[in-house]
Amino acid sequence: MGKASDAPALSVGQVAERSGLSVSAIHFYESKGLIRSWRTAGNQRRYRRDVLRRLAVIRVANRTGLPLASIAAALAELPDERTPNMADWKHLSSHWSAELDARIARLTQLRDELTGCIGCGCLSLKKCPLRNAGDRLGDSGSGPRLLDADAL
Repeated sequence: MGKASDAPALSVGQVAERSGLSVSAIHFYESKGLIRSWRTAGNQRRYRRDVLRRLAVIRVANRTGLPLASIAAALAELPDERTPNMADWKHLSSHWSAELDARIARLTQLRDELTGCIGCGCLSLKKCPLRNAGDRLGDSGSGPRLLDADAL
């Protein structure tokens, strides 16, 4: 993402003020490759105006629980030479639909089964229908196991 010649560049303070993020958050997102800046002759960071839209998408995606790696991969598909348009954003969001659906399904299952699990007090890894249905982990030996259903 280079300097836009027709629009004034924004300082990190201006980006922070307009995006509602802290300067440190902006620097963090930049260090992770989610946004880019360039340096002036005085070594000050400058950002293109479309960084505000990218930061808004990052915030929304982050609030849904998407990992930064997924966000970075999707943002890498957006054009650098122009501000992304509606079609670009639609393409980006389509990548996240399946991931969000899977998260929703896991959270719904956890919500539906959590009360019984906490309330039963069995503390049995062999009997727990939520964490170890059918003693799937028993064949793996003793010790702690992953709780993510996808990893079992």
